[in-house]
Amino acid sequence: MNSAEVDAYLRRLGAEHPAWPTVDVLRELHLRHLRTVPFENLSIHLGEEIVLEEKRLLDKVVGARRGGFCYELNGAFGALLAALGYDVALLAARVYGDEERLGIPYDHLALRVRTVDGGDWLADVGFGAHSHLPLAFGERGEQEDPGGTFRIVEAQPDAAGVRGGHDTVEAADLDVIRDGRPQYRLEVRPRVLGDFVAGAWWHSTSPVSHFTRSLVCSRVTEDGGRITLSGRRLTVTGADGTREERELGTDEEVLGVYRERFGIELGSVPTVRGTGQDG
Repeated sequence: MNSAEVDAYLRRLGAEHPAWPTVDVLRELHLRHLRTVPFENLSIHLGEEIVLEEKRLLDKVVGARRGGFCYELNGAFGALLAALGYDVALLAARVYGDEERLGIPYDHLALRVRTVDGGDWLADVGFGAHSHLPLAFGERGEQEDPGGTFRIVEAQPDAAGVRGGHDTVEAADLDVIRDGRPQYRLEVRPRVLGDFVAGAWWHSTSPVSHFTRSLVCSRVTEDGGRITLSGRRLTVTGADGTREERELGTDEEVLGVYRERFGIELGSVPTVRGTGQDG
């Protein structure tokens, strides 16, 4: 990423160019990203190709002022952090679903970030409702965050006695837990962006992927709550847990919310592909 691209990305986030890649700067950029760049799967339903290459991600997130899902958001954010001097590793995870079953390999992309003032941090701006701030990667106790109470723990051995699904302690997986419920199982081995292509393809094409079966556009609000547009259903959740929902009646209303609340300009209202219905 060149200096002009870094400057453009920081302007997108409303942030100044930091002097040093410290943990305080990381926390600020992480929160600004969640408030500014929405978690959304609109490309899947607009027929737009999802390409996991740095330039294409920057063109979308910075140039087109769009959002994306985990591979795009954390892929782009990781590139920005690396350009700012952070030591960044891409990590693969499998997301816990119903009955705490794990999803496919390369189900999710998260970041391990090392700062100049010490410590490794789990940064994740691409999981929807998650921690608002980076989590201390080596901390095994509870970590309080505006998004909930989090823990990072070593994965328990599976039925065959293999730790975290691997045959060596060095490759042991970690479970990320929010408010007592496992969110995803994280591998500690660093990956490259190209490793996630198959996972992104599956999530954007499989009829059993929740991304192909629904529409979502969501971001953290300035007061620490969340605003989400799912098809025509607009949900605003306050930091205190209050919740307001309403159905948007016209295409103009839907496009107006995308534009005014998420900064996304669309020519037409996206619908779930193959059904003709809003998600």
